[in-house]
Amino acid sequence: MSRNIDRLYELLPAIYRIRDAEQGKPLKALLRVISEQVNLVEEDIAQLYDNWFIETCEDWVVPYIGDLIGYRPIHEAGKPGDVKTAESRVRNKILIPRREVANTIRYRRRKGTLALLELLAKDVADWPARAVEYYKLLSWTQPLNHQRLERARTIDVRSGNDLEFLDGPFDNLAHTVDIRRINSQHQQGRYNIPSVGLFVWRLKPYRVTKGRAHRIKDNCYTFSVLGNDAPIFLKAEPETDPTHIADEFNLPVPIRRRLLQKHSDKLYGEEKSFFIWKSVLRDKKIVIEPVQDKIIAADLSDWHYTPHKGTVAVDPVLGRIALPAQKPTKSSKSHREAVWVSYYYGFSADVGGGEYERSLSQPEGAVYYQVCRDGTFDTLGKAIEQWSKDEKPHAVIEIADSREYIEPVHIEFTGKHESLQLRAAEGSRPVIRPEGEEEEPDSMTVIGLSGSRFTMDGLMITGSKVQIGGDLEKVTIRHSTLVPGWKLHHNCKAVREEESSLEIFSPNVCVVIEHSILGTIQVDPTIPTQNDELANDESMNDEDARYAKCHGIGPGYRLDPIRLCISDSILDAVEVDGEAIGAPGCPVAHAVLTMRRCTVFGQIQVRTIELGENCIFNGKITVARRQFGCLRFCYVVPESRTPSRYNCQPDLVDALVRKDLPGGLPEVAIIQALASERLRVRPQFNSIRYGTPSYCQLAEHCAEEIKLGADDESEMGVFHDLFQPQREANLRTRLDEYLPAGADVGVILAN
Repeated sequence: MSRNIDRLYELLPAIYRIRDAEQGKPLKALLRVISEQVNLVEEDIAQLYDNWFIETCEDWVVPYIGDLIGYRPIHEAGKPGDVKTAESRVRNKILIPRREVANTIRYRRRKGTLALLELLAKDVADWPARAVEYYKLLSWTQPLNHQRLERARTIDVRSGNDLEFLDGPFDNLAHTVDIRRINSQHQQGRYNIPSVGLFVWRLKPYRVTKGRAHRIKDNCYTFSVLGNDAPIFLKAEPETDPTHIADEFNLPVPIRRRLLQKHSDKLYGEEKSFFIWKSVLRDKKIVIEPVQDKIIAADLSDWHYTPHKGTVAVDPVLGRIALPAQKPTKSSKSHREAVWVSYYYGFSADVGGGEYERSLSQPEGAVYYQVCRDGTFDTLGKAIEQWSKDEKPHAVIEIADSREYIEPVHIEFTGKHESLQLRAAEGSRPVIRPEGEEEEPDSMTVIGLSGSRFTMDGLMITGSKVQIGGDLEKVTIRHSTLVPGWKLHHNCKAVREEESSLEIFSPNVCVVIEHSILGTIQVDPTIPTQNDELANDESMNDEDARYAKCHGIGPGYRLDPIRLCISDSILDAVEVDGEAIGAPGCPVAHAVLTMRRCTVFGQIQVRTIELGENCIFNGKITVARRQFGCLRFCYVVPESRTPSRYNCQPDLVDALVRKDLPGGLPEVAIIQALASERLRVRPQFNSIRYGTPSYCQLAEHCAEEIKLGADDESEMGVFHDLFQPQREANLRTRLDEYLPAGADVGVILAN
């Protein structure tokens, strides 16, 4: 609630305000202080009224309203924490969902119905779900005089659609009895009389609006701007009937080829699951027009299929497009056809940039430069050039669309420049591909002055690296992706595995990385100096020069370490033996590292780790100073050189193994027992390749010590704040509470 701070003063007669102005407005200052307190009291009274209702109450009131209707929190998911910290407040929202408390009475009235289980999954865990009664899928001999045609039937091997659904959430074929219980903790069975399965989808669909499709060859494109194969996800439609059981169109599932072939009219459209535009040359002008040709589903695995004129072939499983071949004309020879697409892709969380909601802020009085196709600046370079000329202290260059910007990007602070934000507008995900002359890769460079600050927010950088130089004070990278390996092959394998994503040359910069995906970070031990002769002493041999460079001896070499603060992010060196953080030619980088809730693929070689918390380090760690800093609740590769560790894996399982082994065993037996247990708790991922929907997602068979290994019993790694163990524990317990008598329910992860 916003109230005028001068409202009491404005109630005074004009004569008193005139006299107060003559004396320097002391009365106005006094009434402002009183108005502040009056506003606080009125806002508190208004909030007290709002706290009576579950829809408008504050978060801390939700458990008390729940207690009034007999709602009880689930202790299997963990106890609610202190509301003083932001992390605890987020966790408490998962443990005591506001939506579930609001609907508790409605749930009790509908107890025992199948559709209620789907509502519980959405309200308790915020997961879309489909409930399946497995007794309807049991094969049984039907009486000829009372046939039930809606029951499951035997397999028709000529029906490819039915075979695609086999053992999935939409299976409609008959199965023999499986005597294992569906809620077993050991091995889950499904097809039995009391069994009810609840399939849940954890991946979220994220939209790309009118982004550039990647051209593979003539008339062949991929939806992904990086050129990799990625499935197209369906835009889920809301269910209108509360008793309806969710089908494919109500769930965020990858689109199948047969589904597209049958329902292309429901999937293709500007506000639907995907849409295509292409550039056309008309009257010597390039015009972007929607593709209105007939959409046909095709398998474009080898690009052998060529669609007929008037049709466009789409492979939703691979995310590929094939346009019909056209005869070149005189007017079209100079025009290179381009394709733009809107579509949905799948990922686990709001990490790495996208068209999802995120908070935006800027310094007071910042100047805006908007970049978009039809805006004031149609290229990024023009906006940067204007910013450089204006020399305003604070500025924001905002990109308002999701297209690809292929141009050199060189940012240099001059004159009165103090801060610059290069960011994507809310609801857009622009892609920057820095290129120099003759389409050769060119690094995106940022060179700052003493005390200057640079922020990169919501962007994707591909085909090159980002270099930070000059005397920048702070660089912030948030909700952005610096593509690991620069580019991707069709199978999501990195093209330039050995290349770094971020290179730091600044001597005293603090680099903050939040909710981002990056490749290798290199901290260069050499910093620019005014006298290059001092930095290149020819009297030293190569070994001495290398030692001086890596230890900060002599002018031109880094003496003080920089600060790296990384949270809720992924560092991917592509290769496990590659450097995630390091320095070229040196054993360790001159950096003090702080990491919270991160997943790292590759080695970390830094001077000091000040704090590592709730992280997965899937590569060897080497620090120079072990006596400073701490790692807590992390997974650390054995034989790493780290500071002191607290409640880390595999240290905890090593201690248990040594405790349980009988005395007098030979050292070989102890080593074998330790190796077996270390292998068991090693993190397992559904995918470790950037570009796949399940990238960095912990596998279902991953050890419980990793999935529940954080300090608040959530999972380690970048998806810690999803609190998936708490969601699943809440859901399993609530399902048992609302099941029909005698039934068993099991939660099945669809992705």
